[in-house]
Amino acid sequence: MSQQPAPPPPYRPYRQLRAATPHSRAVSCVRFSPCGRLLATASLDGTVALLSPTSLAVIAVLRGHTDGISDLSWATESFYLCSASDDRTLRVWAAAADPGADRCVRTLKGHTNFVFSANFNPQTSSQIASGGFDCTVRIWDVKSGRCTRAINAHSEPVTSVHFIRDGSIIVSGSHDGSCKIWDAKTGACLKTVIDDKKAGVSFSMFSPNGKFILVATLDHSLKLCNFANGKFLKVYGGHVNEQYCIQSAFSVTNGKYIVSGSEDNCVYIWDLQGRNILQKLEGHTDTVISVSCHPSENKIASGGLDNDRTVRLWVQDDEVARQKL
Repeated sequence: MSQQPAPPPPYRPYRQLRAATPHSRAVSCVRFSPCGRLLATASLDGTVALLSPTSLAVIAVLRGHTDGISDLSWATESFYLCSASDDRTLRVWAAAADPGADRCVRTLKGHTNFVFSANFNPQTSSQIASGGFDCTVRIWDVKSGRCTRAINAHSEPVTSVHFIRDGSIIVSGSHDGSCKIWDAKTGACLKTVIDDKKAGVSFSMFSPNGKFILVATLDHSLKLCNFANGKFLKVYGGHVNEQYCIQSAFSVTNGKYIVSGSEDNCVYIWDLQGRNILQKLEGHTDTVISVSCHPSENKIASGGLDNDRTVRLWVQDDEVARQKL
């Protein structure tokens, strides 16, 4: 008899641990650092905040952008953080610095419209990909601050860029309804995964193992795609998403889940394999635009738009007592 795979661990519900308001405008992005020791948040107020991932206390506020920020990305070793802004620039920040020191180590200029998405190459902190409202995907050399490649990638704004884990290819999504794969070295388009003119692609990312792409579209849909053959394996629904580019996430610390914000002010958690909604987290008072899953603990961060402005931390029941100690 063939050995059956081990059953997934039983689902343990998440509960809100605490909330904080580190910004004066909408929270546009939340990102745990890969090391798990920091939570970075970005806002339409043009600032980045570095928070404690347990208490949500503000450790530092990073100022320099002259307009709102839409996206954040950590370098793999957690030393550097990149922000993408409506001021048409990206900034690279040192996560650790002396008090009072300017943490901005690079300003990357070249986009001709809002920069909407940014992602560090997981293999090197010296390369960043970005996407913007100028419809380009750009690749940057962080050391020199130069744009090494500008790709006329889409016919409408680029909503997301994300490297695969070995850094060799990039996935991009766009309001034009397409999702494309690019060679990170040459900039060549290797594949168009989706070209559906019906609904804009609001978010796309590779799965942690690099085998799949998670694609969000503005018709209340999240799809898991095998990008090798272009087939959709799973569709997740029940949330509300027709207006905003909501950032989703994979949760892999205790079972395998898909996590996303929603325009009904909730955080949704789906079973990756079963596609069923496991939990709907209520508490925000405006659209939940971004979620992030802690790399090693069963913990989710979420951020809300202008009528909410909070960052909220959610943990599973058995961790609530430990986190409050």
